[in-house]
Amino acid sequence: MSRILQAGLPFLVLILISSCVSNKKIIYLQNLEENEPISEDSLITYEIPEYRLQYNDILDVNVQTIEQLIENGFNGENIPMNAQMGNVAGQSGGDIYYMTGYTIDTNGNIRLPIVGEVNVKDKTIDEARVAIEEKLKSIVKTELYVKVKLGGIRYSALGEFRRPGKFVVLQDRMTIFEAIANAGDLSPVAKRDEVLLIRQYPDGTKLHKIDLLDRQIVESPFYFIQPNDQIYAEPMKVREIGAGENAAESIALVISAITALALILNLINN
Repeated sequence: MSRILQAGLPFLVLILISSCVSNKKIIYLQNLEENEPISEDSLITYEIPEYRLQYNDILDVNVQTIEQLIENGFNGENIPMNAQMGNVAGQSGGDIYYMTGYTIDTNGNIRLPIVGEVNVKDKTIDEARVAIEEKLKSIVKTELYVKVKLGGIRYSALGEFRRPGKFVVLQDRMTIFEAIANAGDLSPVAKRDEVLLIRQYPDGTKLHKIDLLDRQIVESPFYFIQPNDQIYAEPMKVREIGAGENAAESIALVISAITALALILNLINN
């Protein structure tokens, strides 16, 4: 038994060395040596690019007359919304706006009651609102109030996430770190310096590699995710070894393997 343990000790040390993941590969938002340092107190300015509507986006369109606003209040006609509904949508991958919103078709149109088709593709939310208002004014002479919102941010998290899946978040903007947190954070063996962001553009799809370890990401155009983004995190090489998430788990796995091997050899010898 002791001989087996002695023979397995080098193997144990090798596994521990190869399975250890340094903190530098896990800690987010570091000041990397090759980049200009950003202090914690620095004010970081950024320009959020205006999102332009695409095929399969869902719009929440609310139209009220002045009389309705006065009678019911500003939020009188809104669909009741609460945190619980948002949580259910996020956990199940469902979409609470799927039945109540207006989906942009392949031609870039949404079909509204009475109004008919309105082209909103490649428009911003404000430009879409103006287009809908102009259509309504040609039909209805009453003064109207039109509110248009994007029906949440839809994105997918794939690969080395603790809770991968498809998510719907009911807010207007979201950082990539919020998106990662919503998916349960990355696993310890995820390559945080080579996360793949798959983003849709009006002309097609582009793949961007981003480094979550670099503090400079806050100034990049990928700090805020967009609807229909897909975030993929691939595993490190250590994943192939099948070691635990930390040193304690790796030691336990190796000791269990050596113990099992010793028992088998002991049974064979007897």
